Amino acid sequence: MNKFYSIALTLVLASTLAACSSEAPPEAPIRPVLSIVAGPNSAAVAGFVGVIEPQVSVDQSFRVGGTLVTRTAEVGDTVSIGDPIATLDATTYDLSLETARANLQTAQAQYDNAAASEGRLRTLNQSDVISTSNLEESEQQTEAARAGLVQAQSRVKQAEEQLAYTGLKASIDGVVTAIGAEPGAVVAAGQAVVTIAQPQDRDLVIDVPEEVVQGLSLGDRFTVVPQLAADVAADGTLREIGPQADPVTRTWRLRIGLENPSQDFWLGTTASAVPQGGVSGAIELPQVAIKTVDGATSIFVVNETDATVSQRNVTVAPAANGFVTIQSGLESGERVVIAGVNSLADGQKIKLEQESK
Repeated sequence: MNKFYSIALTLVLASTLAACSSEAPPEAPIRPVLSIVAGPNSAAVAGFVGVIEPQVSVDQSFRVGGTLVTRTAEVGDTVSIGDPIATLDATTYDLSLETARANLQTAQAQYDNAAASEGRLRTLNQSDVISTSNLEESEQQTEAARAGLVQAQSRVKQAEEQLAYTGLKASIDGVVTAIGAEPGAVVAAGQAVVTIAQPQDRDLVIDVPEEVVQGLSLGDRFTVVPQLAADVAADGTLREIGPQADPVTRTWRLRIGLENPSQDFWLGTTASAVPQGGVSGAIELPQVAIKTVDGATSIFVVNETDATVSQRNVTVAPAANGFVTIQSGLESGERVVIAGVNSLADGQKIKLEQESK
């Protein structure tokens, strides 16, 4: 009886397992996704954002240190060469000049006495009253007094210059763009008190990754658009490429000179630059389009004929502003999922929520 029961139970279990194995696994749900059509440098062009800066900007500083007493220039003021900007407390320099002038008077008197004594001894030497050695000694004393006089004159001139340096004047025509010190502060020689810029010549200063720099050359043309005035544009020419990458961001600094910019391109304005005629280089995608598992990077390419995705391995390199450069594994014109990749599987059905051309 027990043997018969065991055989029957085995047959029942076997048939149950066979039935379970014959059932098809449930289909993965249809996922709504965002996608973009990949193209050369589409992300890089969108990432060319920077700030309008003057081509010529000069820090105005004292050549001597001291306490700042007055500063007549404020941000936004227009100044011309020679206009007073600031002054230092000149008390110490006045005293130094007085001391130098007193020392000069003493040195002058010493020289006059030495020269007069030499003249008398020369007359006596001609009359053979004194020896030549006495005359030579007097001549040496006169030369020493003359050297002391020259040194004293030099110190007076130096003291006068230092006193004059307590007044700061504009060295260029332009507009004050920054303040470096307030009255009452002790400033060192060479410390910027104000910054003056010449606003007529302006640059758009941007930082770009290596992949973009490799496709650029001095003289390349750009269209520059302020972010707050999208209907305004100015032509620009790439006039400077940084000699090396920033050690932290690994980006290169570019300066694009603007041609006849309007008032919408005021200093400090944020603007974007779009290459005229495009920029050569690799395809870039948002970082969120990349799926990384155990160090392997992949993307999901959309098969528009059957609304499915194919997972494809790619080689990537860091770019700027949250983008990566696709070095291999993707062709221009292919549609790529850019959101929700971590919930996708190869061959899964998808629904395109938004098509980015």
